[in-house]
Amino acid sequence: MADLQTQFEQFNKTICLGRFEEEQTLRDKRDIVRKKIEDYLPAVFEKYGETCPEFYFRNQGSYELGTGIKPLNGDYDIDQGLYFLCSKEDYPDPVTLKKRVHEALEGHTKDVRIRRPCVTVFYQKNGEYVYHVDIAIYSAGNVDGKTYLATGRLNSLAINREWLADDPATLAKLLSERFSGNDRKQFRRILRYLKRWKDFNFSKAGFASPRGVALSVAAYYWFSPAYTDWFSGKMNDLGALKSLVKAMIDNFQTISWVDSIRRLTVKLPVEPNNDLFAKMTDNQMKTFEQNLTDLYVMLVNAEQDADPVTGSQSLQNKSFGADFPVPAKTQTAQRSATTGIVGVHESA
Repeated sequence: MADLQTQFEQFNKTICLGRFEEEQTLRDKRDIVRKKIEDYLPAVFEKYGETCPEFYFRNQGSYELGTGIKPLNGDYDIDQGLYFLCSKEDYPDPVTLKKRVHEALEGHTKDVRIRRPCVTVFYQKNGEYVYHVDIAIYSAGNVDGKTYLATGRLNSLAINREWLADDPATLAKLLSERFSGNDRKQFRRILRYLKRWKDFNFSKAGFASPRGVALSVAAYYWFSPAYTDWFSGKMNDLGALKSLVKAMIDNFQTISWVDSIRRLTVKLPVEPNNDLFAKMTDNQMKTFEQNLTDLYVMLVNAEQDADPVTGSQSLQNKSFGADFPVPAKTQTAQRSATTGIVGVHESA
């Protein structure tokens, strides 16, 4: 059996956002956007005869969790939460706050858009998108103590303009505290592998690709740390990833025997407790299950392959892309006959 832990750890270092200068650039873009909002937003409200509510910012998404990866298409992103200390009743139309933020940022770049879940600032270089900052806008001054996300576009019908209960701070806390020590580090690596697999194997159009948060929550429920040697602390990323992928496949359920429709349901562990895969069509879900099955087969084959070269090549070609390293044949002239998978334990 091939030991591919070195290859997986090198892969993690290559795709991990923290290794690249772009991470500092993203922080700079974030800070510039924040400063522009702080400087211009009060005047925008004043223009409409309104008083700007107090507000604050929070990092969100993979940036906050430290699970961001280098994107294949070169378009880096950073998620920001903009929390207004006002009640959602103060702004019955949630798009109003989004319009105020959009106006404060207008002209900052050539492309600032109001999208359904956020306001996005796009940065371009030589006509290509290279960075974007997503600003999710919340009402955080409600008597029920909850935070609500402003959803809707400029031209959305009233029914599609909603304040949705949302609690990204608690979700981030749950994900970051689910494991500790080396188990947590492996958890984060596994999420990066899954995100690169997603980017390599799915179209970004519409909801064809599973969302990163859906994969993260699936891992929150079903990830178990894996070791080749528990006592020495030697981790087994291939084993942990294989176990998680198998658990995801096993949790698909047949909802229509007539049409052979199978779906995976992963519910957010905080409000609004929605199914994070709900927007994928049945056909997209079928592709998702098939791609997961293909990944599982590739992981099993790589694990059983006595030669790290061929095991790595198969993962590179069919699962993760060119950033997954393949050892030189001279390094593997003596094929390993050492132990394979092993101690898998669940963190308390």
